[in-house]
Amino acid sequence: MAKILFVMTGADHWTLADGTRHATGFWAEEAVAPYQAFRAAGHEVVVATPGGVVPPVDKGSLAAEVNGGQEGADRIAAGLAAMSELQHPVRLEDVDLDDYAAVFYPGGHGPMEDLAVDATSGRVLVRTLESGKPLGVVCHGPAALLAAVREDGSNAFAGYRVAAFTNAEELQAGLGEKAKWLLQDRLTEAGVDVRVGEPWAPHVIVDRNLVTGQNPASSEPLAAELLKKLG
Repeated sequence: MAKILFVMTGADHWTLADGTRHATGFWAEEAVAPYQAFRAAGHEVVVATPGGVVPPVDKGSLAAEVNGGQEGADRIAAGLAAMSELQHPVRLEDVDLDDYAAVFYPGGHGPMEDLAVDATSGRVLVRTLESGKPLGVVCHGPAALLAAVREDGSNAFAGYRVAAFTNAEELQAGLGEKAKWLLQDRLTEAGVDVRVGEPWAPHVIVDRNLVTGQNPASSEPLAAELLKKLG
């Protein structure tokens, strides 16, 4: 049994271009599906957030229309309720990477607010990348990669092939026009090689020890790839 670190947002909002706060957090499916896959494989999950705050769920991610109907929504809600680790997060600042076999970042718009500029998270990402340990990041989770900056100012993920929530998906979801910045654009500016798949379809990219997924539908196949790397 291995320990897998879930690094999650502590932000319950995303500040839009006009200064208004869009209520958000982490996207339920992107935490629940990988969690269930890792636990079913016998692994332990530890949740960490900036400051050790309880990660807020994006209420929108619990709606029937984004979970394939009410049955799917009920399944996700039940899975979320079973994740007792969410109520007892450790402080990201206290994390010792040596204690973990793999690291996973779920998405939701929350990471666009806090993890995108969190230096502690950035250091965890750089160390995980350099260690060769499996690193999984999905949907808006790759916003955290923007903070993974080396001492020379370069991004540690520059040149890596990555899947992330796309401009097209952000526009189709209705927030693209209101955003201060778009994830695909920022990653590209940082030198990350963003590989775009079809909107809303599963799309997972594996590059060395990094496994990334484009959207909520990619979270389950991403978890399967991460488990392969754990052996």
